Amino acid sequence: MHPPQMRAQARALRARGHNIHAVARTLSLPYTTLWHWCVDRPERARLGTELRCFRCLPDVENPTDPAAYAYLLGLYLGDGHLAVSPKVPVLRIACTTDHPNLLDACEAAMRAVLAARVQRIPKHGCISVESSGTHWPCLLPQHGPGRKHHRPIVLTDWQRPIIESHPGDFLRGLFHSDGRRFANRVTVRGRTYVYPRYMFVNESSDIMGLCQWGLDLLGISWRMNRRDCLSVARRDAVVALDRHVGPKS
Repeated sequence: MHPPQMRAQARALRARGHNIHAVARTLSLPYTTLWHWCVDRPERARLGTELRCFRCLPDVENPTDPAAYAYLLGLYLGDGHLAVSPKVPVLRIACTTDHPNLLDACEAAMRAVLAARVQRIPKHGCISVESSGTHWPCLLPQHGPGRKHHRPIVLTDWQRPIIESHPGDFLRGLFHSDGRRFANRVTVRGRTYVYPRYMFVNESSDIMGLCQWGLDLLGISWRMNRRDCLSVARRDAVVALDRHVGPKS
């Protein structure tokens, strides 16, 4: 049985105008196999997403919208789950109902990266933004059984350059999922001072390390309040992070 990536590559070449004989020669596959994939059962409903999966297309190294991908990866690492089963995989990202613009941003990122359709499913205390797609596992290789903080979370060699080029979008996804911006109050000698502050909380030491790495890429100072809690509190650091993240809305 041929892998889905091979079928996707064949259909992509066919969609670019190559005839079946040419595609068969290029991929060293029987003509009848290619005819079955592209003519007898073309799976047109999935063809659009296959053509958008840059991991399955030849000679394509980066997503069409790398900033949207970096943001979506941050959201996924924070509050996302990829359900992989014998049926079509489903990407689910839990978004709080307190910030409706977050729902729109999450859906827009899914559509920019891969999704043809996105659903919003009400859950207890949140809205699950969901998209079914055969190729989500290709684009989110950090998926796996169990909770993220119980297993290693490591970026692949092809993901790291994307985040290095778009650290602000990646951090926006992380902070929009497991972070917040708030007014911190401190009383010193009877006087109360109020200043903005960012907090990021995550049980996974690997994901926390990726957040630290993203902040370092932007030259933004941070410190750890405890093992699972990162703080950005210096005035210049908050101003710098505001340019990329800002409060949820």
